[in-house]
Amino acid sequence: QVQLVESGGDLVQVGGSLRLSCAASRSIFNFNLMGWYRQAPGAQRTMVATITSGSTTNYADSVKGRFAISRDNAKNTVHLQMNNLKPEDTAVYYCYASINYSPYWGQGTQVTVSS
Repeated sequence: QVQLVESGGDLVQVGGSLRLSCAASRSIFNFNLMGWYRQAPGAQRTMVATITSGSTTNYADSVKGRFAISRDNAKNTVHLQMNNLKPEDTAVYYCYASINYSPYWGQGTQVTVSS
């Protein structure tokens, strides 16, 4: 079992930046995979970025070159740096962890990009 708590969501203007953080309640060192998903109103939850225990990253095409995921095993946190934000990035962002192939989710943090 693990609790994931997201923070950093906010209202930002087009072209702005935000840094989301996900704090885990225990060591993430052996978590197979961690990542961020997002869900806009009326839409399905979709993958934004993931990072493996070996720090291999994967990004949705829509965020490549703008977002960067990182993990800090010493602080049990995962971050998502989001730059050049667009209105279509507006969504609730959820932290995700796969531990022994079991999924865990945070409660989500709202990101709103206004034009």
